[in-house]
Amino acid sequence: MPQDQHRYLPKIIQLRRELHANPELSGQEYKTVNRIRQFAEKHGKAAQIETFGETGFAVIYQFPEPGKTIAIRCELDALPIQEENQFSYKSVNAGVSHKCGHDGHMAIVSGLIFWLEAQPIQKGKVILLFQPAEETGKGAQMLVHDNKFEALGIDYLFALHNIPGESIHNIIITPKGFSAEVQSVVIKIKGKEAHAAEPENGNNPALAVSKIIEGMSSLNCLDPKMDNFAVLTPVHLLMGEKAYGISPANAELHYTIRTWNSSQMSLLTSKIKTLVDGICLSNHLDFSFEWLEFFPASINDEECTAHIQKAANANGFEIINKEHPFRFGEDFGWYSKKYKTAMFGLGSGIDSPALHHADYDFPDEILTTGIQMFSTIIQNILK
Repeated sequence: MPQDQHRYLPKIIQLRRELHANPELSGQEYKTVNRIRQFAEKHGKAAQIETFGETGFAVIYQFPEPGKTIAIRCELDALPIQEENQFSYKSVNAGVSHKCGHDGHMAIVSGLIFWLEAQPIQKGKVILLFQPAEETGKGAQMLVHDNKFEALGIDYLFALHNIPGESIHNIIITPKGFSAEVQSVVIKIKGKEAHAAEPENGNNPALAVSKIIEGMSSLNCLDPKMDNFAVLTPVHLLMGEKAYGISPANAELHYTIRTWNSSQMSLLTSKIKTLVDGICLSNHLDFSFEWLEFFPASINDEECTAHIQKAANANGFEIINKEHPFRFGEDFGWYSKKYKTAMFGLGSGIDSPALHHADYDFPDEILTTGIQMFSTIIQNILK
């Protein structure tokens, strides 16, 4: 962060802490939007504001001459987690808290307003994008199918994510892609109820469920260096009721499945369908699939990655090159399908609690790191 910008840092920290104290769940970020919009209208005199859907919006800087259009994206939503921290700005909303650091991401992107207001940039356009519903995978999907968003004519789209467990201020670059492709699925199985004393008169799905779980486990490939890397995690199991006189008819298995790319995800889902079909057919059971939250793999474009590396070098930040993507899902992958995109990691401390832990808190120390990275990327592209 340039020296003359440090006087704005207290305002950026204050915004971050206000956002942390007032978290909202995916698709419900109305007060969050109002808070950031008021901040943008107060400090972003040269900007215009565009809205998308109910809670998406952008702060746009259109410079005098035609040039490249750069979007910097952050996320608005929090998680359904009760905060354990006891500091003065802890969440005031019971059961909801910013445990992924989106409050810090929003503060970084909002902090760019001060830098952009002071720049003598003559060409191009910068879009500060505040996206709802990242945690459900619906926010970016909504935007990439919005004609108004498409009309912005974005050439490059960048984002960051804070990474606990990495040294503070380090920049993590993942040339092969930032995050995994993630799909959630419910496998519904239907047999026939019977008296628990006479299970042979019905069709209890328990044995089929056990075979499916075993078969799904065999599809795991946990070596991240392998092209067929796959993680199949059972997250919920439901069968019958707490009625001890009934042999149940119905069961549900809930899984999340992860691969490094779309082609491997397609292959994996095909294997799952074949597995379930074979087991249910041999056990005379009906079945169906319900495919839920989907996060496409976030692909890092070569040119965008080079801009990230150049910005990190220019600011003297240590670069950590990671051979494979992160395992978590990120709906930034929806943008990768249409635009030149790249995400990078920002180290938030070796001893920081992990993402989604109840005692996690985004460190204010890395707000300036994120602002420096994005401002340098913008400057290099639009200079």
